[in-house]
Amino acid sequence: KISVQKDTSFALIEESFARGHEIFYLPRGEIRIENGLVFFKTIEIIPDRRKKDFLALGKTHVFSAKDIDVVFIRLEPPFHLEYLNYTWFLDIAKKNCFVVNDPSGVRSVNEKIWATWFSKLLPNTCITCSKENCLGFLEKEKEIIAKPLDGFGGSGVFKLKLGDTNSLVTLELLSKNFSEEIMLQSYVSAASSHGDKRILLLNGEILGSVLRVASSEDHRNNFFTGGKAEAAKITVRDKQIVAELSPYLKKLGLYFVGIDIIGEYLIEVNVTSPTGIQEASHFSNQNLSAKVIDFTEKQVKLK
Repeated sequence: KISVQKDTSFALIEESFARGHEIFYLPRGEIRIENGLVFFKTIEIIPDRRKKDFLALGKTHVFSAKDIDVVFIRLEPPFHLEYLNYTWFLDIAKKNCFVVNDPSGVRSVNEKIWATWFSKLLPNTCITCSKENCLGFLEKEKEIIAKPLDGFGGSGVFKLKLGDTNSLVTLELLSKNFSEEIMLQSYVSAASSHGDKRILLLNGEILGSVLRVASSEDHRNNFFTGGKAEAAKITVRDKQIVAELSPYLKKLGLYFVGIDIIGEYLIEVNVTSPTGIQEASHFSNQNLSAKVIDFTEKQVKLK
């Protein structure tokens, strides 16, 4: 499902390949631990955006973690048991290779719940599965965003207004009849007037940014839902938010991260498979993928 024009994974593959690195894709289910060593059954990939078959698959190779320099985790949510197991496998693998992002950090940071550690940076937020709490929050805030805790790319994100006859059924659907927690946030009007800013961080520092602006048919700004990319300016408030998060991200080994900001507020912290590097590179006239690979190569040399 890779998009050659938009996908961050492709940009990182392309930059790595241009430097002479060998790139391999690890399919689901092809990782194992044997006698304390992690093994990967991989498929070689060769990128060329000029071709219709822009990500050609090559031969199958089996490597141990000792044979690999770097593993990039680019698996999108939901974060289920299989995903959890992979992070434990990679905890063992990282004794022998560099993993981006650190699997223990990925395991620790749910992209929506973890942000609530920094409640002063967020709009009013409630995470609950209680019908009473959901309706009470809507009553208090009047207009809210409701979304699942394991969604990505704008999937399952609803804007609800007090008095809307669909509000109850939407909350019921999202929470699976009020049995699973969901996130509710006060609607930030800047989402419609100014869009949703994605800021990419590399080792706790600002790498680049892009504004995602919704189409006229949708309230969601995500690229997956048809949002268009525009140039974004880094504000003083953005820098304050990054400064607050940075020490924690570094401590957790979350090297490549995407944070979402609407207006003055932090909305989410994306650590599993952050996107936006091609768009941010375009607007900054820089090859931001090169900076990510520079950092990664340096870490390999230090290991």
